[in-house]
Amino acid sequence: MHLFFTPDLQPTDSCYTLSEEESKHCVRVLRLGKGDTVTLIDGRGGLFEAEIAEDNPKKAKLSILRYQPEYGKRPYKIHVAVAPTKNMDRMEWFVEKAVEMGIDEITFLQCARSERKNLNLDRLEKIAVSAMKQSLKAYLPVLHPFTRYADFLQQSQTGQRFIAHLVEGQERQSLAKSVSGEDTYTILIGPEGDFSPEEVAQALQAGYKPVTLGQSRLRTETAALAACHTIHVVLDV
Repeated sequence: MHLFFTPDLQPTDSCYTLSEEESKHCVRVLRLGKGDTVTLIDGRGGLFEAEIAEDNPKKAKLSILRYQPEYGKRPYKIHVAVAPTKNMDRMEWFVEKAVEMGIDEITFLQCARSERKNLNLDRLEKIAVSAMKQSLKAYLPVLHPFTRYADFLQQSQTGQRFIAHLVEGQERQSLAKSVSGEDTYTILIGPEGDFSPEEVAQALQAGYKPVTLGQSRLRTETAALAACHTIHVVLDV
């Protein structure tokens, strides 16, 4: 299956022109020509089957044959809010793998012990698009920019909310045992130094439930992916 990302394609469109980058990939790299069929995704759940009408390497024109809405839609949503690591390669790895696995939103948190104060959101979005195409998904997750921890807690998050932390003296339940039913799940993952006791208290006051991801002490990006995977394992039955 030859897959192309077409974010501005509408369900009512009968034809479409690929961007110059996608046209070059289609005609020059994949060596597809007139009459070949390709698959298009809009990042909003739309899956299109199309036929190449004009194999121009700069403006490949397509005829839309079929449209399938809500392709691969899940009955639940996952939102991971995570403090980016100092090593950006590890956060890029998390974004790639989380998109492949299936995630709806990622928010990057600025916490008291955060190691990073900026990030290249454009690069992360390109990684997310690539991972979406590679894993044959039609939904592109929303990547939110840096958000102050306190500001995020004040936002109205629907569904079930959890904070995974290692602060001693706090009773925590397994995330796997806390997930129940088709819902929206928001999980807070702290920096390498963990959330501060004050931040944990703020989250609990805001209605977040404390959870554990197992007996092992995990790196930030591993914990974020483990949280995402745990919800899939529990609900994908």
